[in-house]
Amino acid sequence: MMATSSRPAYWLTGPTAVGKSQCAHCLATRHNWALLSADAMLVYKGMDIGTAKPVAAERQGVAYGGLDCVNPDETFSVAAYLDAVRIFFATLPPRQPVLVVGGTGLYIKALLYGLDPTPSVHPQVRRAVADIHAQGGVVALQAACQREAPQRYAVLTDKQNPRRLMRALELARSGDPEPPPARGPANGGRACIGLNLPPPQLNARIEVRVDEMYADGLLDEVRLLRQRYPNWSSTARQAIGYREAAAVLDGTLAEDDARAATAQRTRRYARRQKTWFRHQLPTQWLDITGDMSAAEVADKVEACWEQYGPVPIQI
Repeated sequence: MMATSSRPAYWLTGPTAVGKSQCAHCLATRHNWALLSADAMLVYKGMDIGTAKPVAAERQGVAYGGLDCVNPDETFSVAAYLDAVRIFFATLPPRQPVLVVGGTGLYIKALLYGLDPTPSVHPQVRRAVADIHAQGGVVALQAACQREAPQRYAVLTDKQNPRRLMRALELARSGDPEPPPARGPANGGRACIGLNLPPPQLNARIEVRVDEMYADGLLDEVRLLRQRYPNWSSTARQAIGYREAAAVLDGTLAEDDARAATAQRTRRYARRQKTWFRHQLPTQWLDITGDMSAAEVADKVEACWEQYGPVPIQI
């Protein structure tokens, strides 16, 4: 566990397209707070349109951290993200509050609780787990996880994902302790305010966002990025919207089909985000509606923070 930062921090999360960024910007300008993005896709330089990254005009008057940390062809980890946060904090006044906003749960969890080291996995363990997958598929991995790592299996948000099942089993066999249940912050309150929009309204926003991405030049952005960075990292290459746009450019997917696929992946991702936050972090969900302005949502968020207050960052 790392030492607690003395810097006050407020936390805003929720599924993609729910309106976090607009609300956060409103609050930051209202209170002269710095903004720290906790979004694993916003760290990539040049990946702007497909990630709905705040444009230069939107960043005026607000100090933004967690953006444009690496090129798309570079690997990036949670530990690297924390290093970038430390560099960002060094540019701020010592007691300036920070508003953490984003939907990448692992980033937020690391900021709240610190980054606990995990044991290295011996090649023999990795091969044995791979054999389970090769011989019995996902069903065999699920059975092994339920038997050998029940708590770790219980908190998996995607129990059909073989990579995550294999990792859980590898850690269990390497002696990594089972994860404890999600805990609350030191003040006993709810650290994160999560924006919750009715599913039909959230789905409608997702459809609008995808259309706006293409209208704003997503295909041109991807074309230019591929010219500059021919070998993207595996994470950047699989980013929602970018994988489909690349397929359009390659001629393997029609644009209409790419839009539909992007919207579908985004809806699924939004559901996974909500499930993850419910099980992994102390989140107070705040119901909003699609006709509320960013200022109105900000007012509701502030009312919640009056009850729960700031929670310091663990770095």
